[in-house]
Amino acid sequence: MAHIFAASERGPRSNADLTDAERGSYDNLILLCANCHTAIDKAPDDYPDTLIRQWKLERAERLADLFSVKAYGSRAEVRAVIEPLLTANRVTFETYGPGSDARFDLESEVPAAWHRKVLGSIIPNNKRVLATLDKNRGLAAGREFTTIEAFRQHTDDLIARHLTGADGGQRFPEAMDRMMVGDA
Repeated sequence: MAHIFAASERGPRSNADLTDAERGSYDNLILLCANCHTAIDKAPDDYPDTLIRQWKLERAERLADLFSVKAYGSRAEVRAVIEPLLTANRVTFETYGPGSDARFDLESEVPAAWHRKVLGSIIPNNKRVLATLDKNRGLAAGREFTTIEAFRQHTDDLIARHLTGADGGQRFPEAMDRMMVGDA
């Protein structure tokens, strides 16, 4: 972790106008490998704060693109992103979940497959849905805010159940099937 403006008034790219809190804030930090950290601190004139801030911004944009967390201009665009994830989860639930027909076969391998699919598909899909909804919260309306939080609790409880064996928890909120459908 490197400081864009030095942590002290004597360091590289120091800025006497910053408070101690501002020097240690997230906005003044960037993650760099040890070699790059040393290089920029030894040649502060070659690496001005504007360049380092640009690096940080570009990295954040690349990560946002990598995880497809974008702000959209319409509810329909948000729905187009979350619907395939929700559909994949529903098909997995209906095929392998506790309510599937396989629950009647005591020798079935379906419970193990269900556990694997929850960890490998459903939870990551839920996290992507939540990230997309959080990024586009301004497009939500009415009870959708409550539905988003119920879905967040469902996801958290699902993680706890499948990683730690915790019992109970919030079931999937059926209102998610209507999330971002139609006008606000």
